Amino acid sequence: MKAQPKASHYINGRHVEDEQGPALPVTYPATGETIAMLHAATSNTVELAVEAARAAQPAWARLKPVERGRILRRAADLLRERNAELARLETLDTGKAIQETLVADAASAADALEYFGGAVAAFGGDYTDLGGPFAYTRREPLGVCVGIGAWNYPIQVAGWKSAPALAMGNAMVFKPSENTPLSALALAEIYTEAGLPDGIFNVVQGFGDVGAALASHEAVAKVSMTGSVPTGRKVLSLAGSLMKHATMELGGKSPLIVFDDADLENAVGGAMLGNFYSTGQVCSNGTRVFVQKGLHDRFVERLVERTKTIRIGDPLDPETQMGPLVSKAQHDKVLGYIAIGRDEGATLRHGGGVPSLQGFEGGCFVEPTIFTDVTDSMRIAREEIFGPVMTVLSFDDEDEVVTRANDTEFGLAAGVFTRDLPRAHRVVAELQAGTCWINAYNLTPVEVPFGGYKQSGIGRENALEALRHYSQVKSVYVETGDVASPY
Repeated sequence: MKAQPKASHYINGRHVEDEQGPALPVTYPATGETIAMLHAATSNTVELAVEAARAAQPAWARLKPVERGRILRRAADLLRERNAELARLETLDTGKAIQETLVADAASAADALEYFGGAVAAFGGDYTDLGGPFAYTRREPLGVCVGIGAWNYPIQVAGWKSAPALAMGNAMVFKPSENTPLSALALAEIYTEAGLPDGIFNVVQGFGDVGAALASHEAVAKVSMTGSVPTGRKVLSLAGSLMKHATMELGGKSPLIVFDDADLENAVGGAMLGNFYSTGQVCSNGTRVFVQKGLHDRFVERLVERTKTIRIGDPLDPETQMGPLVSKAQHDKVLGYIAIGRDEGATLRHGGGVPSLQGFEGGCFVEPTIFTDVTDSMRIAREEIFGPVMTVLSFDDEDEVVTRANDTEFGLAAGVFTRDLPRAHRVVAELQAGTCWINAYNLTPVEVPFGGYKQSGIGRENALEALRHYSQVKSVYVETGDVASPY
């Protein structure tokens, strides 16, 4: 099974190889086999990409917004036309079940390109009447932007970052995660086919040193990263030291609160989506499930029943519901946390092991895992695991659960399940999280801003907020009379 791209990098509208760079093997997580061999960028390749973006950006910015948007919308159409092949590529790269990648990956990137391609035409500055004189503001692009992607949703993240950046008139150099380098190259090819000028979207591969080289480059105006909190701190510190704009979409340990009056099946379904979808590798996952005591036992019983039916196996099989974790390192990390949960005294109600799957012995599979009798101080309830490990905690009343839910360094997301809508709105108003759901979980339409509070990030992806983060404001004062001067 092979997925070798034409070259490791995509710069100035063409494929570029850099064999002087360190080897970057691509492994299929379901079997452990190497399906492609790439090379990380050297400093010369980084320079070529940034220079291509810098040279191309001014002419791109001078186009009418609707003209830029037209190209993005063409690219969105191409993404949708090729959704099946892109989904297969994403499954090979990430190990996620193809029934997920068919609906959640390239499709989400297409939604972003389509939305920003239309929204930018109506996005501009303001006019202020000053009683004769007047002023107006201009929304102008920043210039060259760097996007640093995550491995859980590679093409989605590439789309979420490039669509508002390009729509606003910027150019972008995008570095995918070294774990999942393939689909960003496919997106770059589609952009070119859609008519995007050469140099406006470039892809360079690499490890942390390549990301640092891009973030510190003097020609780069902004850095947008999706990833872990420790990496985000490093990138933000570097960008801030050079007075660059930055957007950080980082991790979380999000609370999902289930009150006694919640619809049981919906609440269980929401908790499963918020813990097991994409094999638990979603930054906004509601991994701390707080269940009010009156519903707790019934909730856990039904949760275990439904979790037992999850089909684990070949991620290319449309019937498979859960594939492997992305890498051996992530597999070891998740199994380590499961061992920690046992040692801490939590009750393992389901899973916790490695399934035996014929033909996939080298894969990074782990069973969907449920811990109960979890306390707030346990590591499995405080640290981001990024795997299919759910912790269930019980609570008595509203004030208590809000306090406990907020007792974390993170603040990416939160969810509330209840039939009492006034209470739902009251609770989400108190939760310290950037994205909240009521009687749902993990839905992230492009029309709605997405991002975190506290250590979970700075800035927002999606919606008009993203266009604001990829632009700067210029104020213009216009005098209509004589200049009043005492000189």
